[in-house]
Amino acid sequence: MSNRMIEPGQTIGIIGGGQLGKMMALSAKEAGFRVVILEPSLDSPAGQVADAQIIASYDDKSALLSLAEESDVITYEFENIDYEALDWLASKTYIPQGAELIKITQDRILEKQTLVDAGVKVAPYDAIYNQEQLLEGLKTIGYPSVLKTSRGGYDGKGQIVIRGNEELDEAATLLESGPCVLEKWIPFEKEISVVMTRSTTGELSYFPIGENIHVNNILHETIVPARITVEMETKVNQLAKQIADQLNLIGTLAVEMFLTSDGEIFVNELAPRPHNSGHYTIEACTISQFGQHIRAVCGWPLQEVRLLKPAIMVNILGQHVQKVIKEIPKNPRWSIHFYGKNEAKHNRKMGHITVLTEDLEMDLKKFDATNIWFEEK
Repeated sequence: MSNRMIEPGQTIGIIGGGQLGKMMALSAKEAGFRVVILEPSLDSPAGQVADAQIIASYDDKSALLSLAEESDVITYEFENIDYEALDWLASKTYIPQGAELIKITQDRILEKQTLVDAGVKVAPYDAIYNQEQLLEGLKTIGYPSVLKTSRGGYDGKGQIVIRGNEELDEAATLLESGPCVLEKWIPFEKEISVVMTRSTTGELSYFPIGENIHVNNILHETIVPARITVEMETKVNQLAKQIADQLNLIGTLAVEMFLTSDGEIFVNELAPRPHNSGHYTIEACTISQFGQHIRAVCGWPLQEVRLLKPAIMVNILGQHVQKVIKEIPKNPRWSIHFYGKNEAKHNRKMGHITVLTEDLEMDLKKFDATNIWFEEK
């Protein structure tokens, strides 16, 4: 574990120009760092707040070298970047997180195996490479099950629930795009996630556990603290630590889990970066997930994480934007974050709202009563 302290005035390179990169960059700027973004699109959310941008694809080696030349440390804001290119770059410049974390988390087959090796429970699964294996897998795993592409899926894209033979044609089409994972459907009671950070000095910190509610496979709201027992909380953090140890984690990792009614915990997936379900930390914690990530990769001591107040975070998708803007005058308690994306497409994450609350149930009802999110409920 190499530790190098990056000082204010030095430069952080971020691969990826989305909203996570933007919020990371804002935290970096607050601490006095310069920020350079590598991103293919011109007017990206992170590019809007960076000191400099390199407009190029994530596997463009000459662009990556330019980023290395301009940066004292490099991090990334999402996992679907090119592993080979990142691995090559890591041999030439300082990337404390390394490339292995990306290799594992961008491949579901490898991710599942790593979780099993970490000693945590995952849904029964099979790696599926062809139609024949799919039929064999369904015999052992049974219905309902979920077929997910091994690479590249997010927000419910690249997956299909198989309840019976009528979904097999659609499943065959999904298989054409490459290897898949077939997982048993877990009838869960709650979906939760924990975001944790480990610094280059080996310090590990956890953010409060979020309870996540998805609509159409896209995160709709996160409730913090999750409505779980203290024993469950301890168990969840212990499982997260086992995973962090297995991965030799540096930086930020989000672990999504399913909780069943009989108290079992299944780990669903990992994200090696700040996470949508951790956005509440900006207002509700002593430090945000972005601030802690910057400290971690820059070799600064991590801050103690405390929840200042219970919170609800709600995502704003493309179809919600205008309705949210109309609600602003009526809702002084809403902390509103718009990411600066140029086009409000249906189901595209455009921003989020956080509310600090004394009464979770009442504020959850208030969000519903606006009817902004009603169509998807």
